[in-house]
Amino acid sequence: MGKEREIKLGIADLPALRRALRKLGARLVRPRLHERNVLFDTPGGSLASREQLLRIRTELPVGRGRKGGPRSLVTFKRPLAIPGSSKKNERHKVREEIELEITDPKALAMIFEGLGMQSWFQYEKFRTTFRLPASNAWAKGLLIEVDETPIGVFLELEGPANAIDRAAKALGFETSDYVLANYMVLYREYCRERGEEPRDMLFAKSEKKTPRR
Repeated sequence: MGKEREIKLGIADLPALRRALRKLGARLVRPRLHERNVLFDTPGGSLASREQLLRIRTELPVGRGRKGGPRSLVTFKRPLAIPGSSKKNERHKVREEIELEITDPKALAMIFEGLGMQSWFQYEKFRTTFRLPASNAWAKGLLIEVDETPIGVFLELEGPANAIDRAAKALGFETSDYVLANYMVLYREYCRERGEEPRDMLFAKSEKKTPRR
């Protein structure tokens, strides 16, 4: 059980972001992974109504030199109240997170369904994770995650508040650029802007097979 503090940033130019990360000395800590995420809830959406999330995620290394097989995780998240703060003035998303590695995601999904839950949203992304050099003491505990999704590229900064803000500024962003919405919300906004019916946020088959550089 732990606390998760994060923001997202929309990325219009992925090569420029990579150059900026290299300039900061960011080092790769987790090579590019393909993620498939399945969200579960009750038929009445009781978890979503409380801003809670129950998810099974399966990760698979991709690209040349990939090592290891799939890894699956079950995650539960819920809002974490911060004394003296309110949603209106919070610049980061802060949640309690409980995460556990599992060996049989299909069996766990069947257990959830047996308890009356159902899978209600699925989404995919490719994620690559970096950290800044240890010489940057302020960046201790900060994860820099580049997410390539069917609706665009996003940068997630997760860690201490000061580290998030300093890293975002060093990469050329302002607090007004911070995105606190989750991918399901972002996907639905994306579909609404284009007059499309939202379904699951999944890649076309051809996109899954084409590794990015």
